[in-house]
Amino acid sequence: MTSSSAPLESYVESWRPAPTAQMDPMAPGPAAALSALLDQPEPTAATGDLLPPLWHWLYFLSWPAQSELGPDGHVRDGTFLPPVPDRRRMVAGGRCRITAPLRVGVPAERVSSLASVVPRAGRSGALLFVTTRHEIRQSGRTCLVEEEDIVYRSGTGTGPRGTPAADSVPLPDAEGSWARRTLPDERLLFRFSALTANAHRIHYDAPYCRDVEGYPGLVVHGPLLTLLMLELVRAQETGRRVHSLAYRLRQPVFAGEEVWAIGAPGDEGARLRIATRSQAHHATAEVAFG
Repeated sequence: MTSSSAPLESYVESWRPAPTAQMDPMAPGPAAALSALLDQPEPTAATGDLLPPLWHWLYFLSWPAQSELGPDGHVRDGTFLPPVPDRRRMVAGGRCRITAPLRVGVPAERVSSLASVVPRAGRSGALLFVTTRHEIRQSGRTCLVEEEDIVYRSGTGTGPRGTPAADSVPLPDAEGSWARRTLPDERLLFRFSALTANAHRIHYDAPYCRDVEGYPGLVVHGPLLTLLMLELVRAQETGRRVHSLAYRLRQPVFAGEEVWAIGAPGDEGARLRIATRSQAHHATAEVAFG
C-alpha cells in the first residue's frame, strides 16, 4: 500500500531536474581497495593504467551529511531522486558504451542528466523506473556513456519472504567455459558499501531487512553482482576490450548464499549470469568486444 491514493506518475509530472557535473581525480586508492575485496594478489589498476569496465562506480561518489539521510540510509533529497512518498529504491539494470577506457590518475568529469521516467505496474504495486544518463570525459574526450535504471516504489517493504536456499540444494549447472564462485558474507557487503558510499540499510541491518523491507536476510548489492560477472570477462579475455555492455538485475541474492558467476563466451562477446543454489538467473549481462 502506498501512503497516498495518487498514482506515482502524478508526483513527477513537472519533475525536470537539471543536469549536473562532477569532477574526480581518479586516484588509485579505490581501484586498489576493490582489488583487495576481490582477493586479487595486487592492485588491478595503478596510476596510469586502464580502469576495468564499470570500476568507475568507485568514483564520483557523494557523501551527504548524516542529517541528510532518510530512515533507509539513503539521502532524503537528491537531484535525480523522484519526489514520491515513502520512497523505496532498487537498481534494476543499465547499459554502458565504452569508446575509450578510463585511465587511473587522470582527472575526469561526469555529466549526469535525467533520461526518462516510466511508470509501470509490478507484483508489489505501482513502480517508477527512472533512467539517469552519465557521460564521463577524460582529457577532453568522452570515454563512456552510461544509462542506469533505478526502480522506485512507494510504501512499506514487500520483499520476498522466506529464507535463503539451503546447502542441500544442488549446485547450478555452470554451462560454458567460465565460472567463478563467491560467498558474499557480511564483511564483504560492508566493505563494498564503504567503497561505493552506500548507506542503504538492506546491506548491513538484518532486522531492518526483515521487519521493514520484507527480505529474509541482508541483500547483496546489485552492482557487486554485476562486477562479479564482469570479472569473468576481465580474467579470460585479457587481450580484448569491452566496447559495450548491458546488465539486468532480476532477483535478489542474500548474504551467505553461494554465488556463481557463469559466462558463455562467443566470437563477438559473452553472455553472463549470476546463479545460486535456488535460482539460475539472479542477474544477467551481455558484453560486446570492440
